[in-house]
Amino acid sequence: MSTEAILRRIRDEAIRFVDVRFTDLRGALHHVTLAADHVDAALIEEGCMFDGSSIAGWKSVEASDMKLRPDPQHAYIDPFHAEKTLCLHCSVVEPDSGEAYVRDPRSIAARAEAHLNRISVADAAYFGPEAEFFIFDDVRIATTMNRVAHEVDAPSAAWNSDTAYAAGNKGHRPHVRGGYLPVGPMDDGQDLRSEMLTTMQAMGMQVDKHHHEAATCQHELGLVFGPLLRQADEMQKYKYVVRNVAAAYGRTATFMPKPLQGDNGSGMHVNLSLWKDGHPLFAGDGYGGLSDTALWFVGGILRHARALNAFTNPTTNSYKRLVPGFAAPVLQSWSAHNRSGCVRIPWARSARGRRIEARFPDPSANPYLAFSALLMAGLDGIEQRIDPGDAMETNLYDIPSERPGEFPMLCRSLREALDALEEDHDFLRVDDVFPAELIESYIALKWTEVTRYDTTPHPVEFAMYYSI
Repeated sequence: MSTEAILRRIRDEAIRFVDVRFTDLRGALHHVTLAADHVDAALIEEGCMFDGSSIAGWKSVEASDMKLRPDPQHAYIDPFHAEKTLCLHCSVVEPDSGEAYVRDPRSIAARAEAHLNRISVADAAYFGPEAEFFIFDDVRIATTMNRVAHEVDAPSAAWNSDTAYAAGNKGHRPHVRGGYLPVGPMDDGQDLRSEMLTTMQAMGMQVDKHHHEAATCQHELGLVFGPLLRQADEMQKYKYVVRNVAAAYGRTATFMPKPLQGDNGSGMHVNLSLWKDGHPLFAGDGYGGLSDTALWFVGGILRHARALNAFTNPTTNSYKRLVPGFAAPVLQSWSAHNRSGCVRIPWARSARGRRIEARFPDPSANPYLAFSALLMAGLDGIEQRIDPGDAMETNLYDIPSERPGEFPMLCRSLREALDALEEDHDFLRVDDVFPAELIESYIALKWTEVTRYDTTPHPVEFAMYYSI
């Protein structure tokens, strides 16, 4: 939509407020709500001011003025506000020069797409994320000096099989790691997920399915693939809708990768493909029906996988998911169909469906940074013609214990991932897609999380060590 079209829509639809939204380094969505009668062409084209010093990892207080510049494309009506509110995603710019702020994640995604067009390898990179999430009914968290604890609960959870309820316990609930695609009454989230998809469709999003996932209380909705920047915006809308529809039902949704011990965690498998002049560049006659371009792209992702972990698996909790046996990869490996590798080649009925699937990302990732980093790693693979090595057809969860040290592993902690990013980030710096200042700021921000995690006593430590 053009600026004029936005202003016309505000008038014609009697919109009362305009919500301008942006994303911080961690991936959290923020917003400022403007009265619609104060929104004019200058505001949409030039932006509005806000305090950047209040956003973690951004400006210091003595140089805090920043500007939000709305993107008039893909504006949508917020379905959760009582007053009619039009939402616009924004990039963050410097107020004096109008140039993109180097630590703005959305600007990184725009630079990644611009870099792709400049090098002429392809003219489009499509991303199809599959973000899983958990829905609970009660969540309690304590992190005080003398008490560190958490507890989650839901009537549909596997651990409530013998809980006494006033209306009786009906007994239908998924078992641990046994919740994949059941029908009702075992699946109690059908109407909730359907409303999530209906809401997304009303917002102009392209969605195709929903279902219960393998873990107890775990779910997934399907987003149709799209270009990098657009899809990162859609991922932010996806999370927003999931959380708010759950709240409307009196429930709570989380994209935390591993909220439960002993059950599957939540991944965000990312399907990727490159296109040029309307033709799929990943289709060929190589292994898995892939072209040399696709194989080199896979090689780039595998070579840089440990550095990518810092963006695709950006929390200390992420590495409680990346363990053997819980449908998440642990080795830097690939193959067709094999779901235990970190890159999989899904079956496709035609060349147009040929793609690769990165299975190690999780939904705690900032989508702008994660998608951009995956693209840059793959493009480095194409540039360097990196051989991905032999495809692995066996169950890879058995390999680390049977032949330790023989195969390279993904990172096992956020600490390892940050160290890997510090050592391997030249592929991100190409064409200044990821400015050095952003990488440094991101690493510093994430180290504060590692330090807090490392210095906080854990309940399992009391169980193991209190009586020693």
